[in-house]
Amino acid sequence: MSNRSFRKFKDRLAYGLGVLCVVLAMFPLASILFEVVRNGLPAISVGLLTRPTGNITDPSSGIGNAIEGTLILIGMTCLIAVPIGLFAGIYLAEFGDNKFGRTIRFLNDVLAEFPSIVIGILAFSIVVVAIGHFSAMAGAVALSIIMLPIVTRTAEESIKLVPSSIRDAAMALGIRRWRTSLSIVLVTAKDGILTGIMLSIARIAGETAPLLLTVLGSGFFFSGVDQPIDALPLRIFTDYKNSNYPSALAQGWGAALVLVVLVLSLNLGVRFLTRGRSTFARARA
Repeated sequence: MSNRSFRKFKDRLAYGLGVLCVVLAMFPLASILFEVVRNGLPAISVGLLTRPTGNITDPSSGIGNAIEGTLILIGMTCLIAVPIGLFAGIYLAEFGDNKFGRTIRFLNDVLAEFPSIVIGILAFSIVVVAIGHFSAMAGAVALSIIMLPIVTRTAEESIKLVPSSIRDAAMALGIRRWRTSLSIVLVTAKDGILTGIMLSIARIAGETAPLLLTVLGSGFFFSGVDQPIDALPLRIFTDYKNSNYPSALAQGWGAALVLVVLVLSLNLGVRFLTRGRSTFARARA
């Protein structure tokens, strides 16, 4: 075999191995989606999506309050974690090349690896014990601690990818550095930042352990941030604890399908919006 033929063989072998790895990586995702759709789709109905949770033995019980609770928890968590993580990422990327910045970066990486059950215990000790009962606010605090390091890290890396020439041009026009970071650099890095926020939402949307220790769960619709609340991960966990009842098992599969669709819709929606903005910006340029 000549050197040229051997190089072609190695190129095709590397390409084939790459394709094989992609297929192997996609196989678990495809299997999960297939099982969730196969078992959850027959359980989906208008009543399931709109009624509150009733008795687990009641086939007419719904997950409307769990869907509402998940959306409320995601919104409250984003209100807490996204601004803090965003400004922390800006500081680390623009001004964090010092000992203090390296320390914060290290602590942020450590926080990202914390078990979620430990964060749930922390939120229970700080919030639940302080106010005396479980609440949506306690759940949002726990989830924001999980979300914060992801947003911070992705914001920092996205901002670092912005060319230095953009900063230099803004500074040459007399724009202050903080204004450059907020008005120019942040806008340029928005696609990567939004992707990071969506990844963090996908992470917290399925968390169960922190919610068991903070929001407890509820069979009613939302009644206040200081009251217990239901969520889709909690509903799935409760239903599968009672999977010996056919109605509870079907409800659990339906809740799982709704949760998967919710996360996929958020990710696809943001990607569509950011792609449209990028195309519009290129057209204007």
